[in-house]
Amino acid sequence: MSAQAPNPVAPPVFEIPRPVDEFGQDGGKFYRCYDALAEEIDEDMVRGLKEQLDGMLIFAGLFAGVNTAFLALTLPLLSADTADDISALLAQNNAILIQVLTGRNDTDPTAAPLPSAGFSPSRDIFAINALFSLSLAFAIISSFLAVLGRQWLVYYRKRSGGGPEKQRWEQLKRFLGAERWRLEPILDDVLPSFLQIGLIIFCVSLILYLRHLSPAISVIVGIPMYIGLAFFIGSALCTVWDKCCPFQSPLSHVLVWSARTIPPVLRAIIEWLRRMVSSLTRRLLIWIYFSTRAHFLERWLRVVIFGLGEEIHGRADESSFRHWWRVWIHGRAEETSKSLQVIALQRAICTSDDPETLLHATANIFAITDVSQLKHLWSDPSFQDRFIEQVRHAYSRMLQLRGQNQVNIATASQRLYSAAAAHMILSSGSDWGVNWRFGKLIQVLGETSVLIPASQTPNPPTNWIQHGPPFTLRRLLYGYLLLDNTREDAIETLGTTLNMLVAPGATGPLDRNALLIGALRCVNQSMLKSTIDSDDFDLAHKFSLLQACERVLRSPQLSRAAQQVIQNIRIELSKYWLQRCSGRVLPSDVEALMRYIADIRTIHPTESGHHERIDILWAFGPSARQVLSSDPDNWLWEAAVNRFRIVKSFNEFVQEVDQGSRLMEVRPPLHF
Repeated sequence: MSAQAPNPVAPPVFEIPRPVDEFGQDGGKFYRCYDALAEEIDEDMVRGLKEQLDGMLIFAGLFAGVNTAFLALTLPLLSADTADDISALLAQNNAILIQVLTGRNDTDPTAAPLPSAGFSPSRDIFAINALFSLSLAFAIISSFLAVLGRQWLVYYRKRSGGGPEKQRWEQLKRFLGAERWRLEPILDDVLPSFLQIGLIIFCVSLILYLRHLSPAISVIVGIPMYIGLAFFIGSALCTVWDKCCPFQSPLSHVLVWSARTIPPVLRAIIEWLRRMVSSLTRRLLIWIYFSTRAHFLERWLRVVIFGLGEEIHGRADESSFRHWWRVWIHGRAEETSKSLQVIALQRAICTSDDPETLLHATANIFAITDVSQLKHLWSDPSFQDRFIEQVRHAYSRMLQLRGQNQVNIATASQRLYSAAAAHMILSSGSDWGVNWRFGKLIQVLGETSVLIPASQTPNPPTNWIQHGPPFTLRRLLYGYLLLDNTREDAIETLGTTLNMLVAPGATGPLDRNALLIGALRCVNQSMLKSTIDSDDFDLAHKFSLLQACERVLRSPQLSRAAQQVIQNIRIELSKYWLQRCSGRVLPSDVEALMRYIADIRTIHPTESGHHERIDILWAFGPSARQVLSSDPDNWLWEAAVNRFRIVKSFNEFVQEVDQGSRLMEVRPPLHF
């Protein structure tokens, strides 16, 4: 691989890439980085496998020659020795001559059978030749598969016609096919295992052959072989205890796979047996019930039917059967261009250590807006760990690579990673606020501190998704899902973000309405999961959250679904306030409600916000009435004053609603 020497006079300028609207539309920078990375990975894999296959071919040839030499010694032992027959025939001839000379004819020397007639090889000889032959067969199979593996690698690296775009995706398809059909494990583990098995069988047959010749020699030769075999097995067992152990071999890979696979398989078998027993029990009780009309079994039957698991045996789904039949007949469908782009991005982030490649790949995450593709991207555990690591350490690593004086570059890289993380979370669906898949990523966003303050984003650019809120979503996501401590800044950021989402001229690659609903649901979830006795997220901040949502209701761009979410937030907060005041009524709780009512008069004017004021009375009116009718002993510190403040505030609010109702000829819902 050739590399151009850097110019010390005019060094290349390192720039943090900007997020892109369409995948790869960054001047070809990501594709250049990816092509170099893919070429390096493929070349390294092919070169390593070819070297191993060449070594296998050489060793298999030498091993087959040694094995053949021993077979040349042991195979004749399976058949009778012709020298024994010749000796027997000469003995018969001598006996006939003696009879002729002595004149005796009382016996027939030719009646004795030859030694070959009743010959049968011993069990030891048969086992020795069988093991030697099996060892030779493994060596030949290994040689054949090694040659076949080299042909596979030639096809894998074979370039097709067309431009670089076609070659890139065709090579990626071959890479996916190689991973799907386990090309590297087959060439790296299965083929050497055949040769190792053949070598072990050869050692066993050699010891048996030497024991057949001389037991003492077999013991002398067998001791070092037993030690070598024990070392081989012990080194493989070490990899189970230590994953970073360098004693890697096909046997160690099998042991590690077994240790990781057998426990889940056993649990699955136990669960299957449990369900099988429950199914048989259910069938038996149903049969007894309908056969004997034993009504006393009805209660137990219900418990068994509804308390035990689902049945294992069922009719196969016809659509699933047709799908697999279609796949079997027509073959597996190829990946689409969008899927290949996601896989290329995933491959770049998981395998590259080059900061430029990682940054360009991260910038292209913004072009992925399909929910299924984002879930596929995030479903890979290696991608999760790698991307979370980049988000967490982007700032410090950029300072280490570029120097301590490059704070702006480090800050920009941190913002880019945080924005990409926020993009994946927000684009994953409307339920991103409670999406467990992104829990780790949300927590990492909470640990970052390189953000654009809310004061710097009053006038967001047109593409607000890429340049505005994602850089400040640490407060939005972490602050409200994990109850961050700096809530004032979080509420300010939330208000700015929500205003961007409902701005008339705001555009972006995401669905603004879905994004707004997701953010509002996130706020609603934070309302629900906070406990009464928790000081991390007190009542005042909950009302501040609701006020930020109330301001969004004034926008004509707001959808009906978003309005419904805000109304649910009101109801939940009203329930929370009533539950908090059920045991004791604190002045701070009264003050929080009074401040909210006062701010509502400004947020929703008398005429334009008339319907919203009615909804607020429906939400908080019953709770306020119930608190006012509670035991006076529950009111702590200035009970009369606080009760008077609630009555006065709500009466003034109701009078304003009544005045607006008269102007609009609408009757108010309730009076205090």
